[in-house]
Amino acid sequence: MSKKTITPSLKNPFDPPEKVEFTIPGEIAGVAGGYEEAMKVGHELIQRPIKSVSVAQIEKQHFKKRMTVWERIKVLTANEPNILFQNWGKNLDGASLVTGILNINGRDVALYGHDFTVRAGSMDATNGNKLARLFRMAGEKGIPLIGMNDSAGAFVPAGVGGLDGYAEAFTALRKISGVVPSIMCMFGFNAGGGSYLPRQGSFMIQPNDTFFGLTGPGVVKSVLGEDITPEELGGPKVHAQSGVVDLTVSDEVAALRTAVRLLSYLPDNNGVMSPYQQNSDPIDRKTWEINTLLKKAFNSPTGFNTPFDVSIVIQQICDHGDYFELQPERSKEVVTAFGRLDGNVVGFVANNSAVSSGQIDCDSAVKIARFVRFCNIYNIPIIFMEDTTGFLPGREQESRGIVQAGRSMLDSIIDVRTPRILLILRNAYGGAYASYNNYPTGADLVLALPTTRLAVMGPAGKEFVYKSEMRKIRGIVPEMIKKGTAERIAAGMDAAAAKRDAESDAADWLKAEEAGLNLRYEKELMNPKEGLSLGSISSIVMPTDLRKVLAENMNFFLRHYKPSPMSGPQREFH
Repeated sequence: MSKKTITPSLKNPFDPPEKVEFTIPGEIAGVAGGYEEAMKVGHELIQRPIKSVSVAQIEKQHFKKRMTVWERIKVLTANEPNILFQNWGKNLDGASLVTGILNINGRDVALYGHDFTVRAGSMDATNGNKLARLFRMAGEKGIPLIGMNDSAGAFVPAGVGGLDGYAEAFTALRKISGVVPSIMCMFGFNAGGGSYLPRQGSFMIQPNDTFFGLTGPGVVKSVLGEDITPEELGGPKVHAQSGVVDLTVSDEVAALRTAVRLLSYLPDNNGVMSPYQQNSDPIDRKTWEINTLLKKAFNSPTGFNTPFDVSIVIQQICDHGDYFELQPERSKEVVTAFGRLDGNVVGFVANNSAVSSGQIDCDSAVKIARFVRFCNIYNIPIIFMEDTTGFLPGREQESRGIVQAGRSMLDSIIDVRTPRILLILRNAYGGAYASYNNYPTGADLVLALPTTRLAVMGPAGKEFVYKSEMRKIRGIVPEMIKKGTAERIAAGMDAAAAKRDAESDAADWLKAEEAGLNLRYEKELMNPKEGLSLGSISSIVMPTDLRKVLAENMNFFLRHYKPSPMSGPQREFH
């Protein structure tokens, strides 16, 4: 038995030996000279980024269930990548980062990816310069950016050079923010600058079994004495809830494919529209499922107070029912998503009454503001769907700054310059209506379903509208209790029991009277009639005609919209 250790190799032993010729086909070979030697050196330099890494390093990456940077590129595109800035110093400076241009579905996309098999993908001054150069090129050429982050942070032996490298990359990426969209995939274990840099991008995607954060668990343990796992400190569940990450997925392949799908909804830059996609879904397709959904909800015992999932409405309106939701794990009382309507990319911002009655809190207000600002920058039209009882009240929300968060949402909506439509599905109350893309805040069109309940307040508004009647009804209660108690005592009932029984009867009577006023308030004021008569609503739309009406109007607005970068004064905002 052989005692020789078998070392793994990627080379097939049955393959003939690789031999690269530097002669013209058909040329009679002569004596090799300096030219052939230069060609050989050049070929080795071209192959070095891929072939210089040891098999052991690749195995380590695979053992962690991670791909190499070159394998990740192959998931993004089947086309050969155009690798730029292949600069490697004598100490591998610059070698731990790959930069280039990819062709993804016919579109040029700038790409960078950390090569964890070299120096753990760490950053040095040369890497920072490469990244900054790539970012500037993306901004100048107007092409989107994808980042594949898998870095241990700054390269410690490089000293301040690694920090300068990050600072240079930070600055360049910030300067193209709002010029070209960027998608950042988080792989492996990233800390410090490896977290700050990708969060400057437009969107972040994080797979399971990955970490990124300000510091790792070891630093937290040494500084705070707190034992915590990477998953608890900076895993996808943590970042999905905080809003730092926009999407979480199962693994690296899912992250890369999700990035490609998200890219299909984004424009190349802030001066053009998102890609138009021809489709076979008729513009006048009836949306019967929306009708069925609302009928079952509002004819149920809880009537017009019945919650329903607004994502079903979005699905029925979009081409072939396909839409792409962002931050689906956070603030579920609002849905933010990209979809297509007659081939054009549209952003959807919809209150979701299935969660907390669609009430807007601090997190959902910020979620809306961030999505609306992105659409506004990149020429994406927006359809708002309103069904909310208002902003969430309470001490906790006030202490978290609901006024500031609500202002951020309102500011973002007022600033929108792209075509925008408001569709009121049901509830539109008070300040939430006033700050949610109506005509005064700049909407191009306001539509409403017959189920709309547009009012200053919900059912509690009866206290103000029918104030004298409510006072009169409540004034009768003490006399009812007094009279009822006396009658029961005269009939032989114990005094205490008589009083309790009379109070119960009076309470039931009061409840019935208030329910009648509630019903009257809803019929008289909680409906679209007043809004329609005042011009706050342009027209009423039947649920089965939603796709047709929205698509035709959006097509009209888009025909008269000229995509361009934002201009004019930039308002102060949070």
